[in-house]
Amino acid sequence: MRNGRSRWMLALMLLFATLPARGAMPGFPDVVDSSFTEANGDRTLQLAIVVPASAKDAFAAFATAEGWKTWAVPFAVGEPRVGAFMETAYRLDAKPGDRGNIRNQFIAWLPERLVVFRTQNLRPGRSPNPDLFAKVVSVVEFVPIGPASTRIVMSGVGYGPGPGFDELYRMFQGGNAWSLAQLKRRFETGPVDWKAQLAPKLDPSPK
Repeated sequence: MRNGRSRWMLALMLLFATLPARGAMPGFPDVVDSSFTEANGDRTLQLAIVVPASAKDAFAAFATAEGWKTWAVPFAVGEPRVGAFMETAYRLDAKPGDRGNIRNQFIAWLPERLVVFRTQNLRPGRSPNPDLFAKVVSVVEFVPIGPASTRIVMSGVGYGPGPGFDELYRMFQGGNAWSLAQLKRRFETGPVDWKAQLAPKLDPSPK
């Protein structure tokens, strides 16, 4: 039974690793969109990209606060464990507990393979329909396709029908595509220098 289950799991992983591309995202040629709609009208926003990194390194970059700070945001704090929260912000001067911080709670965790989380606090006043987005669960899979190559599949599960979810879906379709492209760039060119990137925006001097 154990050998049979192992063979089944291996076959499933190989299936995910070789799924045909349905189409590249406009503006993001390396991001593949394989989103789908279920019979009840719920939608899964599913995007994927291949990054030049091992599954271990790709997982660490996505699932830890220190990893996030190398590509996604200049501020991130949190423990990498089930039930814990990661707080992030797009500001250099952010502090834990700030009202504008984004809070993600880890729901499931398989090292180097899977991260599942739910966002409980979108950017207040800057993101539409946060009450609806609380119903969406993000599932991120890490599929090794070589010693230094990993396919990352990001699925947003639970986008229901209706204009509120439509707005969120469009927002995160572009946002998640940007995130995946940014993560790939991190392994191609190195970590982001946030001080250099954000300094012009923080400069208070008159123009």
